[in-house]
Amino acid sequence: MDGVRPADEVVLGRVAEQLSAATGQHWEVRDGLAEGPGTLAVRLGADHTGSPAHLDLDFVLNLDTTISDCVTGYGATVEEAVDRAIQMWLGTTGGALLELLVQDGSHAAHFAPGDPDGFPGWHAIHGGIVGWGTGDEHDAVQRWAVQHVLLPHLAPALKGTLEREHLVGVKAFFGGGAGTQTAEVRVNGACHEAGSRALAQLDWPRPAGGVSYARTFVLLVHQE
Repeated sequence: MDGVRPADEVVLGRVAEQLSAATGQHWEVRDGLAEGPGTLAVRLGADHTGSPAHLDLDFVLNLDTTISDCVTGYGATVEEAVDRAIQMWLGTTGGALLELLVQDGSHAAHFAPGDPDGFPGWHAIHGGIVGWGTGDEHDAVQRWAVQHVLLPHLAPALKGTLEREHLVGVKAFFGGGAGTQTAEVRVNGACHEAGSRALAQLDWPRPAGGVSYARTFVLLVHQE
């Protein structure tokens, strides 16, 4: 996509607006951060792609704990793509992190350590599943992801590789079309090769016409 991303202050202002709407609490931009209640804040991380529609977002819970993730939006203009990137982040990663704070199921779903649909041995908070694409089957991968649980399939590849004992962020982004596919798992912002291979081996749709993608985020809160 051609164009230049809006200034960081503008992007953070849009992040603050959407978080204010989602939480009913005031968020504002100050000192290079979108600051919320208490110690909560969001900052822009270093861009590792060069794409104007790509955002690296660090959710700061407190001085000791930050959950990082990245997201790329799409649209007719850079501004539209950035706004959509923030919406996708809030619907997946942001939702799981906000749910950690309220613990009432209003932003994301909870899976106990022994739940067969969860991550064995961990309490998990599963954010929403967003999708996009082109053609008649543009939402095929998103629909598949809603109907099929991911965590039990990813857990064997991830267990034993998690560096934290609590608050581990797991992002899954996957999809494609005829002759092309993407399957990426990131753990605490870093690409996880074994997890990505496990995701690629699942039988999610590969549309013959157009493309279809899905994205979701899970916060592993603590071990049992």
